[in-house]
Amino acid sequence: MNQGFKINFQPLYRVAQFLALTMLILIPLQIVIYVIAPPPDTVKGFFELYQQNPFLGLLSLDFLYLFNNMIIVIIYLALFVLLYREKPVIVLLALILGLIGIACYYPSNPAFEMLTLSNQYFQALPEQQTIYLAAGEALMAGYTGTTFDVYYVLSTICLLLFAYALIKSHKFKKSVGLWGLASGFFMIVPSSAGVLGMIFSLLSLIPWVVFIALLMINFRKFAADTSF
Repeated sequence: MNQGFKINFQPLYRVAQFLALTMLILIPLQIVIYVIAPPPDTVKGFFELYQQNPFLGLLSLDFLYLFNNMIIVIIYLALFVLLYREKPVIVLLALILGLIGIACYYPSNPAFEMLTLSNQYFQALPEQQTIYLAAGEALMAGYTGTTFDVYYVLSTICLLLFAYALIKSHKFKKSVGLWGLASGFFMIVPSSAGVLGMIFSLLSLIPWVVFIALLMINFRKFAADTSF
């Protein structure tokens, strides 16, 4: 490899900085939506919500989370570039597992499929509506099923690996990695695991927000530093 060749990753760090800020805005927005308008308990309830307010229906099925995961890809890519020389194997494994996990998430999210079924449900004859209710039940089972659990477990491992690499890195303060480690600890229990999973999922958001805020500050520093 030509040692004189150097790739300028500053634009990547700058993009990661602004995307981290975007995530810090989206997270409380998601919480506010959940508190003000909790998602329905039944498939029929979702169908009715989609008819009353299609956008709120999408939001109730984690529409914003689709964007969150795209942001995470860029943030983890920036971390990979920054940490590769210090912990190449760890961050490579972290990035691969994280990308596989995120790729698993998108098929598990039924936001737009439920919108389509909702329209078909209310256009169908009464005796045909049970077909669309059954289809909706199948989608909701997959929403927190195997694919989602794979996404959650791989994302947890990915975060723990990146957190460890950050703790060992000379480019970051150890506190950055420790906050990531704390968030990963609470993610050990998948959010689909009943009440306990939901509690752990909510608790993981506290250190996660601090973790992302610290990363945003560091990305800003690296974007301005030509030595990186």
